[in-house]
Amino acid sequence: MSDDLREIADHLADVLSAVTALPTEVLALEEAAGRTLTEPVFAAVDIPVFDNSAMDGFAVLFDDVKDASPGTPVALRVIADLPAGTDLNPPVVSGEAARIMTGAPVPSAATAVVPFEDTVGGLADSLDTVTVVRAPRGSGAHIRRRGDDAVRGAEVIAAGTPLGGLQVGAIAAAGVAQVAVARRPRVAVVSTGSELVRAGAPLRRGQIPESNSILLATLVTDAGGDVVQQTTIDDIGDGPLRLIEEAEAASVDVIVFTGGVSAGAYEVVKNALGEMMTFSKVRMQPGKPQGFGATPGGTLLFGLPGNPVSAAVSFEVFVRPALLALQGRSLLARPIITVAAGAGWRTPPGRAQFLPVTIDRSDPAAWVAVPATTGGSHLAGGLGRAEAYALVDADVTSVNAGDLVDVMLLS
Repeated sequence: MSDDLREIADHLADVLSAVTALPTEVLALEEAAGRTLTEPVFAAVDIPVFDNSAMDGFAVLFDDVKDASPGTPVALRVIADLPAGTDLNPPVVSGEAARIMTGAPVPSAATAVVPFEDTVGGLADSLDTVTVVRAPRGSGAHIRRRGDDAVRGAEVIAAGTPLGGLQVGAIAAAGVAQVAVARRPRVAVVSTGSELVRAGAPLRRGQIPESNSILLATLVTDAGGDVVQQTTIDDIGDGPLRLIEEAEAASVDVIVFTGGVSAGAYEVVKNALGEMMTFSKVRMQPGKPQGFGATPGGTLLFGLPGNPVSAAVSFEVFVRPALLALQGRSLLARPIITVAAGAGWRTPPGRAQFLPVTIDRSDPAAWVAVPATTGGSHLAGGLGRAEAYALVDADVTSVNAGDLVDVMLLS
């Protein structure tokens, strides 16, 4: 296209090229949830650690019970009782069985486990003689073998992986107590606008509740960042410069400004930071005006539009990937699925569209994207209903009900 709009990919490439991974720190596993691994985790023990029973029942020799049935039951003498945590290893021989609970070590000689429900007496009659009335499916039945899941030295979790509950559980199961993770990005969030007042405060004519700083601070936290400053400045003065001085003194990694980056007379970020930041018009709607740069000390500076939907979309497209890259994440993009549009909507000529949508899941096999707002970048209330953004290419002239659209999920 011949207009002066920058492509989204070009602006994002500039952002990511300025990112340098943050330092690594070693944390106890209990303190590492939500962090990003900077080094892979290798198993310190086999998973499982030893052959163990998958059922409550009896450890037996398979050949003793392979023909067991209600018509031809097999009686075995019970020689041991093996709860989980025992270190006993009784020498089971033909004609014998050991009562065993789930997770207990299987005797070395045993070749199968018979569940209680495949015996006559079950748990109620299990410490003298057991009568097996149903044969196991084969040798090794109901035995979890040592190392089936992972062997000692195998990679359990790759570098660049965020640590959620499933990941820290797997690492603990691998016998690892400490992990190397990225330091959290230290982020300052700054809303600009002389019309802004704290939510809940009385409003005079021309004032509105300030919402962008809490919106962006929450998104920063969700992306693994640590919000160290959250404030509002007026449209006139040297507020941005003063904040940068304070932020660099506090070792802030990223400053996110919202508002003050467009073409008006009182664009405080653009007016004050023209030597540190480049201000562009990007081929997207909402979010066309964007600013990006860095301080002499290396603090990354983002200038996002002031309308709430524009700020939220701009964060997703540019700031979130940068925060993840700072932490060494292997994946920077949100998941994208393709679903049908539940209604038609207008698209902006020549600009890629990010439309807040909800997902109608009433038919699990055919999800539908439904606009959460009418498309205005100022509609903060509708933004609160959004679960995703519908992504419409710049060359698409309209979206009709039933059209397939790509949708970027937000959780």
